[in-house]
Amino acid sequence: MDQATGLRNIIKFNKEKQPAPARVITVTSGKGGVGKSNLSVNLAVNLRRHGKRVLIFDADFGLANVEVMFGAIPKYNLSDVMYNGKQIVDIITKGPLDIDFISAGSGISGLNNLTKDQITFLINNISYLDYLTDIIIIDTGAGISDSVLDFVIASPEVLLVVTPDPSSLTDSYSLVKALYNNPKFDQNQTRLKVVANRVRSSQDGQNTYSKLSTVVENFLAGNLEYLGMIPYDSAIDNAIRQQKPISLINENAISSKAFDVLANNLVNGANEQYIMRRGFKDMFYNLFNRA
Repeated sequence: MDQATGLRNIIKFNKEKQPAPARVITVTSGKGGVGKSNLSVNLAVNLRRHGKRVLIFDADFGLANVEVMFGAIPKYNLSDVMYNGKQIVDIITKGPLDIDFISAGSGISGLNNLTKDQITFLINNISYLDYLTDIIIIDTGAGISDSVLDFVIASPEVLLVVTPDPSSLTDSYSLVKALYNNPKFDQNQTRLKVVANRVRSSQDGQNTYSKLSTVVENFLAGNLEYLGMIPYDSAIDNAIRQQKPISLINENAISSKAFDVLANNLVNGANEQYIMRRGFKDMFYNLFNRA
């Protein structure tokens, strides 16, 4: 029995039990290169360690970052569902720790290019994922595109990845503004949570969040939550070159510990913050960047 047949049998069995729908968490960013996909895969690893069945839906059309970071080559991708008659269970690929992922591939440039019948077909297929997993992580493309906005608007829980870089803050605000100006967006139905990435200290992460949150509150009358931060860690670059998540290579790396804190916050509804040990270099960095 192949994997797809086995998954169909699981779906048939679970349909009779009527399980609760999977929790959907969308990871997005205002610009590329801020570590969005790296957060997605490392968060998946740590959620798996918390006992959750996890599936990553790679919605970054054409880039396929998730499969690269897992060092896996999918046999099929989302375009095979849309154009080649495959079912959603046929295109699921197993990653490390039995983390499932679906690659968007390069056959679809965006949801707005699909016909109404294709969108209905896709939605009906995706609904099967509720029977296979506890948490679905949607890794969107970066920036303000129709496909990104579609995924964010439809998601009840969104992680917005931001770095202290001024351009990242500006682009993140532009993304939030585009959401609030979209008539389909309901801020009461979508929780926007900020993850400050590549920060030098806990305070640096809090400051990054505060800068963005203040502008959103003052100019959009909106509300952002702070999920936590991921410290700058040169070990992540080495992990990416090895095509493996840092959380698998080195659980004791500072970034790995921070990813686990975020996973714990999501699973248990906690508000714990990772506290970095401050070295001499970090002390002076904070002193001259306090403004």
